[in-house]
Amino acid sequence: MENSTANPENEPVIENRELNIWEALIPVIALIGMLAFNVFVYGDDALSGSNQFILLMGGAVAAIVGFFNKVKFDDMIDEVARNIQSTAGAILILLMVGALAGTWLISGIIPTMIYYGLQILNPTIFLAACVIICSVISLATGSSWTTSATVGIALIGIADALDISLGMTAGAILSGAYFGDKMSPLSDTTNLAPAMAGTDLFTHIRYMALTTVPTITITLIAFIIIGLNINTQGATDTTDILNSIDASFNISPWLFLVPVIVIYLIVKKTSPLIALLIGTLLGAVAALIAQPDIVLAVSGMDKLNFISGYKGIMNAITVDTAVETDSEALNDLFAASGMAGMLGTIWLIICAMVFGGIMEAIGALSTISKALLNLFHTTFGLFASTVFSCLALNVTASDQYLAIVVPGKMFSKAFKDKGLAPENLSRSLEDSGTVTSVLVPWNTCGAYHSGVLGVPVLSYAGYAFFNYMSPFMTLLFAAFRIKIKMLSSK
Repeated sequence: MENSTANPENEPVIENRELNIWEALIPVIALIGMLAFNVFVYGDDALSGSNQFILLMGGAVAAIVGFFNKVKFDDMIDEVARNIQSTAGAILILLMVGALAGTWLISGIIPTMIYYGLQILNPTIFLAACVIICSVISLATGSSWTTSATVGIALIGIADALDISLGMTAGAILSGAYFGDKMSPLSDTTNLAPAMAGTDLFTHIRYMALTTVPTITITLIAFIIIGLNINTQGATDTTDILNSIDASFNISPWLFLVPVIVIYLIVKKTSPLIALLIGTLLGAVAALIAQPDIVLAVSGMDKLNFISGYKGIMNAITVDTAVETDSEALNDLFAASGMAGMLGTIWLIICAMVFGGIMEAIGALSTISKALLNLFHTTFGLFASTVFSCLALNVTASDQYLAIVVPGKMFSKAFKDKGLAPENLSRSLEDSGTVTSVLVPWNTCGAYHSGVLGVPVLSYAGYAFFNYMSPFMTLLFAAFRIKIKMLSSK
């Protein structure tokens, strides 16, 4: 993944007087209880702000535990600052995604993708095609985040036009995006996991394929079966929608040049942040060339000139914009919120990092991981404790890097003592840490993808088959000792 500018491998695991497990779980239990009540009260609106405050309250409970553990307040704040600093890249990328979505809308890039996609992607194969398309893009770029922000947005638009469930579509998009991200040598989590476990990158990828390929195969079969039984109103006739798009935008295959350039830049190992910035600027140029009338309408002025062109582009980049068509469905679809639309997600990430930072500072995360390790003494138990540690950290620390780094540091010696090759650990870290982060609404990954795709986590989680089957697959292999590699010395 690419949602951090810091080097997670060098982040220290904070240690103080060791908490007992019940002390460590107090903030977790309090947080889960408060979140459950808050969601009961607010429903789908919980992420509009109230959940963010609940995360701060969870951090306050953790801080109280820390005070009793004689952890200095300044040490907690320092750890929170380090956590927030580690998300600086994520925050900037989110802002750039909002900007890119705005210019890609008024330039006609997203409408063009939808226009041609409606003619190519039959509802029967649409969901399976989403998995394949996103797998290829994410594998090439090493970035589930960029995949979601580019082709993912377009596929959501096509699904909306075809009247296909957005939850199903987002699940298919993220299944493919995380398969590619997980298997790509360009992904930083794919590099981080073997570094934590003590193996090399390509050994890790080859060994990870043993569990990952069956999981993505089952995922594809599931979406093919769903596609064969899907019932959509939009599939019957898209002529009116196509005519509405054609009447509102100057549709041209030349507009595909912009996303192709962005994908090329990322394949060439350009920073995703730089690639998205370039994509935003190219989208602005394309808007001025291909859609001058729309730029003028967005500016709110009467005549297109340098000032109105500048204002129209800046409005699309920064605030809410919408392109009116003669179709009500498209009016909802052809709207973007610019950088301002990402502020809610950024707010959520910052509050999540407060909770995760205090939990790490007081030693609670370390205690929880050790407790899970002590629950099991068999080889399967070691795999299971690793998986549950990663899942617990994704929920409590709200950060997939910590879900790899902390268990990686905690369990590396245990795997070695069991005579297990380090790639067993690195694979378990990715199968349970990387891919499940998107299933937690307050995790940085869950918040990001939900914000970018415009689909609540709870709406797509049940359809992100690849993401929630991956930890079960690694446990299945461990239980039946399928391809469990031992150290040669043993």
